[in-house]
Amino acid sequence: MPQKPPAPSFEDLLDSAQEHALHLELRDVYAVGEERDVYDAFQRDGSVPADDSDYWSGWLPLVKRTVARGVKVRRARIVSEPVTDYIRFEHAITDANLRAGEQVRWLPRRRASTLALPGNDFWLIDDRIVRWNIFSGDGEVLEPDHTEDPQAIKLCAEAFRSVWDLATEHADYRI
Repeated sequence: MPQKPPAPSFEDLLDSAQEHALHLELRDVYAVGEERDVYDAFQRDGSVPADDSDYWSGWLPLVKRTVARGVKVRRARIVSEPVTDYIRFEHAITDANLRAGEQVRWLPRRRASTLALPGNDFWLIDDRIVRWNIFSGDGEVLEPDHTEDPQAIKLCAEAFRSVWDLATEHADYRI
């Protein structure tokens, strides 16, 4: 049986987007990994990385050039309340995502109980490919997966739309 090719990189995915790049985050805690220093600084004194810092060096320019082509980049986060320390960190750094052109909304998990959601975080690009972000139980990043299966695409598109419609704009979401 032939081996499935590796999942496309974020750069390849966003560079290929023509209409939209939709990201749904479902976890309350992600292992910090390469974020350790930035996360520790936030925990210590509430500081957040500058837009031109190494922390953002790959992501913000990618989002800016994607949005400049007219692609909508949307991120929705389903979170438990009260929020975890990691979600406080994400909330604090989200203004950089917004300045790059992302649209971000937050949905309290208690309001998502009746929604049909996939089992993993995902990126959906132009309703043609899904990139699953796979994590271990303690939030470590594992090998991502992807699919062009129409049923998976439909599930993700409907899930994202349902979450987006119920969620609160970042500027209005208080933690």
